[in-house]
Amino acid sequence: MVNMMVDLGGLRMKNPVTVASGTFAAGAEYADFVDVAALGAVTTKGVSLGGWEGNASPRIAETPSGMLNSIGLQNPGVAHLKEHELPWLAEQGATVIVNVSGHSVLEYMQVIDALEEAPVHAYEINVSCPNVDAGGMAMGCSPLSVGQVVSRCRSLTSRPIIVKLTPNVTDITEIAKAAEAFGADAISLINTLLGMAIDAHRRRPKLARVVGGLSGPAVKPVALRMAWQCSHAVRIPILGMGGIATGEDAVEFMLAGATAVAVGTANFTNPHATADVIDGIQRYCDMHGVQDVNELIGALEC
Repeated sequence: MVNMMVDLGGLRMKNPVTVASGTFAAGAEYADFVDVAALGAVTTKGVSLGGWEGNASPRIAETPSGMLNSIGLQNPGVAHLKEHELPWLAEQGATVIVNVSGHSVLEYMQVIDALEEAPVHAYEINVSCPNVDAGGMAMGCSPLSVGQVVSRCRSLTSRPIIVKLTPNVTDITEIAKAAEAFGADAISLINTLLGMAIDAHRRRPKLARVVGGLSGPAVKPVALRMAWQCSHAVRIPILGMGGIATGEDAVEFMLAGATAVAVGTANFTNPHATADVIDGIQRYCDMHGVQDVNELIGALEC
C-alpha cells in the first residue's frame, strides 16, 4: 500500500488531490460521480462577502487545448455558503478549503471573519482572478499588496492560509516570497493566463469582457515551470495546478516541487477526473516502487 497522505502547510490531506476553485462548485454537483470525502480536499468556488453577479455573457470560449472563461467570480455570498454548501460538505466528511475573494482588503477580512465558526479546514486567498476590475489579479501583481492582504488575513485565523498566485506577472517568485514573508502557510499556482479569442467572421471578441482566463492542457508547461521556480524560491508547500487531467500530470507537478495538486478544467469534460488522478498517482507509485507519495515532492533530477 502507498501512503498517500500529505501535509499542505498544516492541512492534512488523505491524498494530494483537490479541485481548482470554480471548476467543482462546492461538490454537490459532482456527488453522483465522485465521493467528495475521498478527495484530499474540496476547494470551493470563490466566495465574497455579498453576492456577485459576475460578468456579462458570453463568458466562455473554447480554445485549442483549453478554454477561456470570464465568469467574474459569480457567487451568492458567504452567508449562502455557510447555510447550504458547508453543512452538506460536513455531512459528507469532506476536508474543505474555502476560496476567499474580495474587492478590497477589508472584504477579504470580513469573509474570513464570517467563516471562523464554520466547518472549514483552510482558506485559499484568491489574489489572482483576471476577470474582476478590483481585487483579484489587481492585488496579486504587487508583492506589497499581496503582503497586505495576507498579513491582515493572518491576524484573523489560525487555520492554514494558502495564497493563490497569478501567472500574469514578470517574476512569480517575488510574489511567492512576499506571501511567505507575510504569513502564508502555502501557495497555490497557477491561476489562469490572461488571453482572448476573436470571431473573425463577426470581427468581434468571443467574450463580452474581451479578455478572459485561459486554462486547460495548453497552460500546463507554464504552470509546471512556475511551480518548479517557486519550489526553489520559498520553503512553504505548493499546491500545483494547470492542465492536470491524469495521474502522470499530477506526478509531474510533484516532481517539480508541488506537495499537492488541483484538478480544474478536466472536471468539465470528465466528471470522474479527480478520482482518475488519484488512481493514476497510486498506479505510478506501484509501478516505480514508491511507498510514500511524499518521496515524489521535488524529486526532479536536473
